[in-house]
Amino acid sequence: MRKPDVAKVLIVDDLPGNLLALNALIRRDGREIYQASSGEEALDLLLEHEFALALLDVQMPGMSGLELAGLMRGTEKTRQIPIIFVTAAGKEQNYAFTGYETGAVDFLYKPLDVDAVRSKVNVFVELYNQRMETRQQVVALEKSRKEQELLMQQLKVTQGDLQAAVRTRDDFISMATHELRTPLNTLYLESQLRKMQLDRGRADIFDVPYLQAMVARDRRQVEAMMRLIDDMMDASRINSKQLSIRPAPMEVAALLTRVVENLAQQAAAAGSPITLDAGQPVTAQWDEFRIEQVVINLLTNALRYGEGKPVEVSLRLLPQGACISVRDHGRGISPADQQRIFEQFSRVASDDGTGGLGLGLFITRQLVRAHGGSINVESSQGAGAEFTVTLPLTPPAPLAV
Repeated sequence: MRKPDVAKVLIVDDLPGNLLALNALIRRDGREIYQASSGEEALDLLLEHEFALALLDVQMPGMSGLELAGLMRGTEKTRQIPIIFVTAAGKEQNYAFTGYETGAVDFLYKPLDVDAVRSKVNVFVELYNQRMETRQQVVALEKSRKEQELLMQQLKVTQGDLQAAVRTRDDFISMATHELRTPLNTLYLESQLRKMQLDRGRADIFDVPYLQAMVARDRRQVEAMMRLIDDMMDASRINSKQLSIRPAPMEVAALLTRVVENLAQQAAAAGSPITLDAGQPVTAQWDEFRIEQVVINLLTNALRYGEGKPVEVSLRLLPQGACISVRDHGRGISPADQQRIFEQFSRVASDDGTGGLGLGLFITRQLVRAHGGSINVESSQGAGAEFTVTLPLTPPAPLAV
C-alpha cells in the first residue's frame, strides 16, 4: 500500500521571521508547509486542507494559539490534528497546563532546539503517514470484501444457472428417450410379430395389402422419429446460434396449399378437416423450407389439440407484410399456458397421451423472429386457439437465429 503523496504541516505565528525560520527547519521531501500569520487565516487553511500536524504560537494578537486550539478541538474536521504549541514565555507561566487542556500533544520553548523540533515533527508526520496507510488498507479491504460478496452472488447465480441447465438437460434426455421409445417400441413389436409369423411358416399372409399397410405403419413411426431428431437438432443449432435461414422468392399461397394437402391424411385420421383461405397470391423473400416448418408445426398442434373439429388456415396481405393464421376449435389454451408455450421444452398438460418434446413452438418462434416477424396466440379454454404469424415480405439481415 503506497504512502500518501505529501504530508501537510501548518505553522501559525504572527511574526514573519519566526514563520520563515520554522519553515526552513522542518521542510523536507514529501512534506508541504502551510503558513498562517493569524488564527483567522489558520482557520481558513484548516477548513481547506487535511494536516498531519499544526505548530501554533501561543501568544498572538487577536486570536491566541490556545483559543485557536480550542476551536480546532470543537470542529469534527480538525479535531484529530496533533497540536504542538511554540512559545517564548517561560515555563513558570504554566501555559503547558492550559495547552494540554485544549488538546496539545507537546510544547516547544524558544529558543528552539533544532534536533528536538525536527525529531518531534518527524514522529508526528510518520504517525500521520501510518494512519493514512491504515485508512487506505481499510478502504481496500472493504472494497475487496464487497467485490468478494459480489463474486459470491455471481457464483451463486452461476451455480443456479448450471443446476437449472443440468435439470433441463436431464428433463430433455428423459423426454427425448420417452418420445423416441414409442415409435421404436412399435417398430420392434411389428418386427417381432412378422418374425413370429415367418417362424410359423405363415409367409402367405404377406400379400400386397398386408405389405402396403405394414410399410405405411413403419413409415409413420420412422417419420415420427425423424421429426423428433430434427427438432432436437434445430434446438441445438438455435441455442448455439448456428441456425441460419436462406431467403429466396417464393409464392406463399402455393406453399400453404402444398402443406394442407400433405397433412390431409393426418387431418382425416384426427377427424379435423383443414380449410384454406389463401386469398390473393403473395410473393415473399422467405426461406421456404423454414416457413413450411413453421406452418407444419402450427397445423400439427391444431390437429393434436383440435378435438376432431375443423381447422382453418388463412393468408392475408398486409401493408407491412403478410399474415398467416391457423385456428382450431378444440380445448383452447389457458392464459397461464399462453405465457410459456413458446419456451423451450414447454408442453401443455395433456391427458390423452399427446406428446412431443415441447420444442415445436419454441423453434417456430425463433424461425419467425429470424425472418423479422412475430407470432401471437389468442385463445380461451374450450373455445380453441388461433396462432397468427406476421412476417415482412423481405426479412432483415443478419438472417440467423
